[in-house]
Amino acid sequence: MKASVLEGPGRIALRTIADPAPREGEVLVRVTHTGVCGTDVKIFDGSIPVRLPLVMGHETVGEVVGGDIGSRVGRGTRVLIDPTLCCGRCFYCEKAQTYLCLDGALMGRDVDGGFAELVAAPAKNCHALPEAIDPAAAPLIQVLTTVHHAQTLARIGTGETVVILGLGVTGQLHVQSAKALGAIRVIAVSRNAAKRRLAEALGADVAVDHGADARRAVLDATRGLGADVVIEAVGRVSLLEEAIDLVRPAGRIVPYGIYAEREARFPFYQLYFKELAIVASRAAPARDFPASIALVREGAVRLDPLVSDRMPFTDLARALANMTGGGGRLKIILEH
Repeated sequence: MKASVLEGPGRIALRTIADPAPREGEVLVRVTHTGVCGTDVKIFDGSIPVRLPLVMGHETVGEVVGGDIGSRVGRGTRVLIDPTLCCGRCFYCEKAQTYLCLDGALMGRDVDGGFAELVAAPAKNCHALPEAIDPAAAPLIQVLTTVHHAQTLARIGTGETVVILGLGVTGQLHVQSAKALGAIRVIAVSRNAAKRRLAEALGADVAVDHGADARRAVLDATRGLGADVVIEAVGRVSLLEEAIDLVRPAGRIVPYGIYAEREARFPFYQLYFKELAIVASRAAPARDFPASIALVREGAVRLDPLVSDRMPFTDLARALANMTGGGGRLKIILEH
C-alpha cells in the first residue's frame, strides 16, 4: 500500500509499504479521509518524540474491507476510528477510563495511523457513521469527542454562562457543544475577527476580542458575577490568567489547551480567593464517540464550516507546512 511515512524530524516521504495484517479482534479499514492535527505537526517537527519510521494520523474515517468481521462492524461499513488503544485489563480500563490505560497507545503516534491507504484497528474502536454525515468532515468528530469529554467533566449544564478563549477548531467545537449541553450564554473570545464571525454563525451569543472587551461582555452578561465556566482552548498560561479573571467565584476553569511552557506568571492566590475548580481532560472514553456522532447527526454541531482545506492524500507534507504557516486555516482534511 501507499503511505506517507515520517522518516525523521521534518522528513515525510510517500512510500510503498506492506499492507497491515489485522490480528484477532481487528478489522482492516480502507482510509478515505484523515484530518491533520496540531499533534501531527508536533510529531513532524520532533517536539513529540516517536519511534521512526512512523505513519502519522489519528483522525481517520474509512470503510471496513476485511479482518475480524463481526456483529459490531461488517464489511462495507463506513467508520470513524477511535485512535486510543488500551489493554482492557488495567485499573483504568476496568473503570471505563480506557484513555488513561497504563499500557495504552495512540494510533499515529505510538503505532502506525491513518495517513495511508489501509489501517488495522480494533473492531471495538470502529464506530459506524450515518450516511447523512459528510465523510470529508467526519474526521472532526474525533476532535469533538475530546471537547465533549472535557465539557462533560466540567458538568456544563442548562442555564450556565460559558466563555471560550480561543476560536480555532477546538474553540469552535466548544462553542457548539456548550450550546448543545444547555448553556444559556456562550461568549466567544478571539483576536481574529473572522473567527469571531464564524463563532457567532455557529451559535455564540457574543464574540469579542480579548482583554477589556471580554471582561465587559462577561460582566454585562452575568450581573457582574463572572462566567460559570471558562474554557481555555489555545494552550497558553497567559490565557489561563484571563480565565481566572473572567470566571465567577466557585466557578470552573477548563484548561483544554496543551501547555508547553515551563515558566509563567500565574495568579495562584485567586484560585484560593475565588474557590475555583480546575477541570483538566485528556482524550476521550469510548462512550463519547456515539454521543458526538449523535450531536452531528442531529445538527447540534456543524462540522463543514470548520474544514478550510481538502487536499489529496499524497499532499501531507504541504498540509503540514500550511498548518504552521498561519493564515487563519482551520481543519485540513486529506482525502483518497
